[in-house]
Amino acid sequence: MPQNTDYKNTTSENQAIAYRKRLNGWAVARVVTEQEKVIVSRFRSRSDAEGYIQHLRQMIPNTVFELFFDCQQEEVVM
Repeated sequence: MPQNTDYKNTTSENQAIAYRKRLNGWAVARVVTEQEKVIVSRFRSRSDAEGYIQHLRQMIPNTVFELFFDCQQEEVVM
């Protein structure tokens, strides 16, 4: 059955983008001060994030990095 390509459902595109953002729950941050942290990168799995943080600690040994789960509470546009 052919699809109707003239009709574009923009809400499904917005939902796909929001879902893709929610996939990257694990974050690696560089600790600047006790109150300030800068997110360096985000990962889908904890093991990928741990591997990357090990790499960063070897490459930049005098810098403090933190691994945490970032549950982003963003509203989905419908």
